Amino acid sequence: MKYSKEVKTALLALVAILLFIFGYSFLKGKNWFDSSRTFYAVYNDVEGLTPSSPVTINGLEVGNVTDISFLDTSGRLVVTFTVDNDFPFAKSSVAQIYGGGLIGGKSVAILPKYEQGNMAKSGDTLESAIEEGLLELVNERLTPLQEKVEKVIVSTDSLVNAFNQVLNEETRKDLKNSIENLSLTVASLRSTAKSADKILSENSPKFNRTFTNLDEMTTNLNNFSDTLAQVDLKRMTNDLETAVSNFEDVTNKLNNGDGTAARLINDPTVYNNLERATNQLDELIQDIKLNPKRYVHFSIFGKNPGPYSPPKDSLK
Repeated sequence: MKYSKEVKTALLALVAILLFIFGYSFLKGKNWFDSSRTFYAVYNDVEGLTPSSPVTINGLEVGNVTDISFLDTSGRLVVTFTVDNDFPFAKSSVAQIYGGGLIGGKSVAILPKYEQGNMAKSGDTLESAIEEGLLELVNERLTPLQEKVEKVIVSTDSLVNAFNQVLNEETRKDLKNSIENLSLTVASLRSTAKSADKILSENSPKFNRTFTNLDEMTTNLNNFSDTLAQVDLKRMTNDLETAVSNFEDVTNKLNNGDGTAARLINDPTVYNNLERATNQLDELIQDIKLNPKRYVHFSIFGKNPGPYSPPKDSLK
């Protein structure tokens, strides 16, 4: 039976359309010749999950995501995925979105629970959950650090501005002059240190003799201290107390008028007699000076010295 070119063309176009639909469905994770189970999960955010993303149980890939669409006007998303394996798990199991590394995309992991009499069947809606991926964890850790870095940058900027305000042109000149003066001071100190070192080097023998003399003086002081330690201080103290007691007795006797010394000090008659004797002795000396011949006379013929005449300035 012969077919016309139009029929052949129509058949080829129909086959091409069917292949295109099958390939598109297959790429979306839907296989028409597969009798796998279909499940649903509702999320507020699918975190970049796409159709044909793998579905795993305990790390084993058992299916893939077939469709993602909006559930209602609230913006929630319903994810349709298939499970090829007949592995049983309860309806209370959780469909968790995970992954999102630097290279790989998001995936769905079924966290199985095992409850007898409540096993999941095709068409059931599982509980949903989202695991924080590597990027989310990095963002979570870096956000506080970013805030701290921003605060540090702001503080550093303020500090730099304040530093620039303080270090104006005049302050810089003063600081430069201070550094130059400090350099001169350091140079002067170095020169002084060299001079002191030279003086110490030149007078080292003298210092040695001085320290030797100090050692000898210390030794002499130690010997003197030993000598003082051997002195009978108690005996010296007793002798001193005895001398003081005797001096007090003498003083009391003088004050009380006992003895010759006390009468000489306390009796006015003795003083008057001494004064009178002193005056007479003075008159005698004056008369001897005025009339020496009266007292010393040498005469061969025995001439009489004449009558006595009192001195002109005699004391009455």
